[in-house]
Amino acid sequence: MNEHQIVAIGGGHGLGRVLAALSDFGKNATGIVATTDNGGSTGRIRECQGGIAWGDTRNCINQLITDPSISSMMFEYRFKGQGELHGHNLGNLMLTALDNLSVRPLDAINLIRDMLKVETQIIPMSEHPSDLGALTTDLRKISGETNIDEMSELPLRLFLDPEVPATFEAIEAVKKADLILLGPGSFLTSIMPPLLLTGLGKAIGENNTAKVVFIDNLSKEFGPAGKMDHKMMLEWCERACLGRKVDVILTDKELVELQQEYDCKTTDLASLNHDWRHDRDKLKQAIINLLD
Repeated sequence: MNEHQIVAIGGGHGLGRVLAALSDFGKNATGIVATTDNGGSTGRIRECQGGIAWGDTRNCINQLITDPSISSMMFEYRFKGQGELHGHNLGNLMLTALDNLSVRPLDAINLIRDMLKVETQIIPMSEHPSDLGALTTDLRKISGETNIDEMSELPLRLFLDPEVPATFEAIEAVKKADLILLGPGSFLTSIMPPLLLTGLGKAIGENNTAKVVFIDNLSKEFGPAGKMDHKMMLEWCERACLGRKVDVILTDKELVELQQEYDCKTTDLASLNHDWRHDRDKLKQAIINLLD
């Protein structure tokens, strides 16, 4: 199975879960990670240091660590207490320090991957700082993922502010991919930001040989994304990818309304102890089945 090139796009816990499921593919699996987060430790670092958001990348690396070590314990360490360090994750600070030393963000990730013996390739969607923005129905602009998550209505559209280029290696990975996986995860704030990059959306749209797969969440989202049905989410993805149709929907539900238009693969994907979280082995098998 290792000759296949698989690219997974998203952020946070969802992308980390997919990459963990693909760990047997080694360097032939690539994660393209959202870099627009402005919440938590990541948001605090961005506020005082600038730079791209590192939190989703750190989360993906954490889920790919197979051999616990002093290095991995350091990378995953979160400070506690009353001072300014409270809540900060050392992995975020390490990546920020490398960034401040003028190490290219992708090289910084590769240094950490080598240190932690993570084979899977991880590429930031862009190496330039940008925030996610939303346009409301009354044409107001909302800035930042945390504010977008708190919107009471669905935005008219999303945009990146400023517009930034996609990482060159991310575009190249998409061009060579046999399988392009979108999701699971927060639709508006994890799946959509990478697709808003012109170069990345174009590369997906122009790869006619790959299967584009939308991996459905196992439970409904809170916030504005919870107001979207599957058809609308697919339309948003396809619009960002030059109208390129999603080929397969990987889901645990009977999506009767989509079965005429899409290849819906319905299978049990839930973890036994958390029914809202994808089981790595079940997800791995479902993805391998798509390669046959």
